[in-house]
Amino acid sequence: MFDVGFQELVLLFVIGLLVLGPQKLPKVAAEIGKWVGRARRTATQLRRQLEREIELSEIQPPKQPPPSSPPPPAESSHSEVPPQPPQPTPEQQFSEELAATHTAAPPPADHAPAEPSPASERAPDKPASP
Repeated sequence: MFDVGFQELVLLFVIGLLVLGPQKLPKVAAEIGKWVGRARRTATQLRRQLEREIELSEIQPPKQPPPSSPPPPAESSHSEVPPQPPQPTPEQQFSEELAATHTAAPPPADHAPAEPSPASERAPDKPASP
């Protein structure tokens, strides 16, 4: 990344020696070395982690989310199965069964069955004659 040759290093050393002095230069150099080491370790860890993620993605196929909307129906396909209505949940099934048992209960024995009214005997498509 940085092409620093021998001449550039000597120039940096001389400038550092003039600016910092002979007592502080070794301490600053050690501190810079620590920072460079940390940066290299971090870059190496990041590179390894990315390589591992790439290997795992090659091994395991990605999970595809279910389609958000059903595909449009084909115009003239006779081999397709018609879509199934949604299945009721167990709570809905129970409430439907409970309602069916209350409405389908036999009438009490002391009541006579109701006789059909004349309006219900006539056919629905024939008008009533006056």
